[in-house]
Amino acid sequence: MTAPVNVICMKWGTLYGPEYVNNLRRGVARHLGRAHRFVCFTDRAEGLDPEVEVRPIPDLGLPAGHSDRRWQKLSVFRPQLADLTGTALFLDLDLVVVGGLDPFLDLPGAFRIIRDDDLFRAKPLRRLNPSRDRFLHSVGNSSVFRFEIGAHTYILDAYLADPAAATRDYEISQQFQSAQLAAHGQLDYWPKGWCVSFKNDCVPRGLASFRADPVLPEGARIVVFAGNPKMTEVLAGQGQKWYRRIGDVGWLRHAWEG
Repeated sequence: MTAPVNVICMKWGTLYGPEYVNNLRRGVARHLGRAHRFVCFTDRAEGLDPEVEVRPIPDLGLPAGHSDRRWQKLSVFRPQLADLTGTALFLDLDLVVVGGLDPFLDLPGAFRIIRDDDLFRAKPLRRLNPSRDRFLHSVGNSSVFRFEIGAHTYILDAYLADPAAATRDYEISQQFQSAQLAAHGQLDYWPKGWCVSFKNDCVPRGLASFRADPVLPEGARIVVFAGNPKMTEVLAGQGQKWYRRIGDVGWLRHAWEG
């Protein structure tokens, strides 16, 4: 009998309420055809559905008196992750599942992640610094990634070896994570179009947004909110700019609320 896969998320503090975890779990249940566990690592379990398996947030392993929640996601690369084993699909809370998730688990590769550049429009000025441009083009966006539990401990080990250098040399943890994966030959990406940006892929560009509502691109499976507006704003009918209208997002709200 095949063991269930693990779908995991992480929630700390009060930025996201329990509805974000619950709606994410329900979206996964609708769109994942195989047996799975849905596990939330959190310090606040109030209001979570009974179907959500609650586990404490893993210890990052920093020295006593030192904490950095901005890099907390790296704790999933501990040798042991609670009572979980096997394959894990990590999902951020501020995303909406809109299509089948089984291909995320079927695609070969030791590690898969979104290519961050796939979520944004081209940045021509970056080419003025070719080496920086190449690195940023390689960075994975850690909103959605798949890994084998215990197989990538070198990421956390490298961070803990010198956390001050890591936070000095890399702006955010996904840059550091991507550099470690690349050095070990394990940085691979999801096919472009599986994970799409709400702002850049769903909302018509510029003045066209005043004539048409956001639409879901064909083949999209997950909508992520890279940059602004944030998912909370969009679902509340906000996030518009003088140069960008956000019209009817009923399809997005339906997908999120189920």
